[in-house]
Amino acid sequence: MARLAVNGAALNVETSGAGPALVLLHGFTGSAQSWAPHIPALSAGHTTIAVDMLGHGGSDAPADADRYRIEHAASDILAVLDRLGVGRAVVLGYSMGGRVALYLGTVAPDRAAALVVESGSPGIADPAARRARAAQDAALAEVIERDGVAAFVDRWERLPLFATQAGLPHEARTRLRAQRLRHPAHGLANSLRGLGQGSQPSLWERLPRLATPTLVVAGALDATYAARAREMCRLIPDAQLVVVPDAGHTVHLERPDAFQRGVLEFLARVRASTEHAARGC
Repeated sequence: MARLAVNGAALNVETSGAGPALVLLHGFTGSAQSWAPHIPALSAGHTTIAVDMLGHGGSDAPADADRYRIEHAASDILAVLDRLGVGRAVVLGYSMGGRVALYLGTVAPDRAAALVVESGSPGIADPAARRARAAQDAALAEVIERDGVAAFVDRWERLPLFATQAGLPHEARTRLRAQRLRHPAHGLANSLRGLGQGSQPSLWERLPRLATPTLVVAGALDATYAARAREMCRLIPDAQLVVVPDAGHTVHLERPDAFQRGVLEFLARVRASTEHAARGC
């Protein structure tokens, strides 16, 4: 565990293993610890770099909401790689982290060896819908600051999006709730304001030009994101789709074995392709 100073802020970064770099980006209310169950398998062949995003975990939580914007989030990840002496990395992100991974792949394709996007989105294409979502996120941010993190987490866990998490073992649900409760209220609020779907540019038109190998993962029970995943794979030239049965939005928690199997198979394919190209074959 280390706090790295990047772009005027300190990010908590946890590394493990050896081999090609694999960046792990959590979702909203998550942290680097979200990936703990998968680190032993992922770090067996890679150097995993799990980052606490701004406002989350052990990272700073700046007062300026603009500092959380997706372009700054991507710049922070690139700065972390620079600090660690890493040129290219596979970037794996869940939900909010998936959006950052996808954005990074479009703006810095030379740094992204491959992308894994779990329950992620290229954003909202319609400007009016994007403005409406930004207003909703801003209103929720005010609620978090007014009522506190515990009240917000109670509300967050009741969202239909996370209904399938009720099937998680009690211990896993307890760890997940404790993780959510550790974040500062202003950090979560500003993350919503700066990095919510309403605040990021739509990436839909960029997907046909994304040359980076991409794995898109969704849960079959998460109908909205499963449909979105299929559309993303239709547009991205080198994309692979994994829709996991009996899983909702948080595939890596709800069906960890299937998630891990799909990711490891994809990483093996990317690594074999890279080695093949390096040999000039």
